Amino acid sequence: MNKINKNTEEEIFQLALEALGKNVPAHTEIEALAPEPGQVQADRLLRIVAQGKELYYYAEIKTAVTRVYNLLLSMHREKLKYPLLLIAKYINAQMAEQLRQDGVEFIDTAGNAFINQPPLYLFVKGNKPPEIAKQVKLTRAFKPAGLRMIYTFLCNPGLENKTYREIAAVANVALGTVDWIMKELKGLGFLLDMGKRGQRLTQRENLLQRWVTAYPEQLRPKLILGRFGGEYGWWKQKKLDALKAQWGGEIAAARLTQYLEPEMITIYTTTQELNPLLIENRLKKDPTGNVEILERFWQQNQIWHYEDMVHPILIYADLLATGNQRNIETANMVYEQHILQLIRED
Repeated sequence: MNKINKNTEEEIFQLALEALGKNVPAHTEIEALAPEPGQVQADRLLRIVAQGKELYYYAEIKTAVTRVYNLLLSMHREKLKYPLLLIAKYINAQMAEQLRQDGVEFIDTAGNAFINQPPLYLFVKGNKPPEIAKQVKLTRAFKPAGLRMIYTFLCNPGLENKTYREIAAVANVALGTVDWIMKELKGLGFLLDMGKRGQRLTQRENLLQRWVTAYPEQLRPKLILGRFGGEYGWWKQKKLDALKAQWGGEIAAARLTQYLEPEMITIYTTTQELNPLLIENRLKKDPTGNVEILERFWQQNQIWHYEDMVHPILIYADLLATGNQRNIETANMVYEQHILQLIRED
């Protein structure tokens, strides 16, 4: 699993343990140990003594948590010597409830927690983020222009070594934007300068999770061209001209995985192609309709390998943004089948 900055990791860990200590019964001992040699790679091994019983956890520390990551945490826990404990900077009430339902134990720096190891049971949600979380400034790399660039890098391995002019053209951002985004990515540890060997995007899994967390809040709302309604099932046999429009979200996921029955229809297109698309498919403006059309934010000089569907990374982000459990399960499948091989470190 990818690591975060060690200073940030240690700060989150210590604050989360302090918050946990205030919630557990008196005389409960909490001790951090180094992970055992040869055991699963985890950030910490945690020992808790409660009511005379000794409990151990493998602790995994994360700055940002996406719901699909919860599912990944859930996958092979039965094979581990000790249960997993997710330690995060902040977990909101909705996420806390989802984690509890998934059986994923967690603590955060605000005192939110789910511990389910008898005799110790604890479930706290709804605590507001502490000042440390409020003071973290959202860097420009995770605002709209930066998100466009990061998406393009993740989808096009090696693009970081092209000229700034080439990067700007593919990412559909201004040339001046490329310079400061590249500097920020280096400062954040996501871009490694290797001298004569060029540059290398690193911590790609962590970068992807940061991107899918920021995308629905910072970029996606700015892309919405409208909500529409159409005849029932009009999309089922429909093939789009990929140069003009592509399926995203549930439709694309259903076609990739054969697992999902779509309810929301998501299409990415350009403002110039919007009206022809509406006319061709007899779609009418409807604020409660199940067809959402968004503006394509990348240069369509590549069709990827997915014909009339957007890249799996964007499908994955669309599914996570819905908060729907079945969509999240499908997102996990898309991640494992189509994304994991793209973001593995060399």
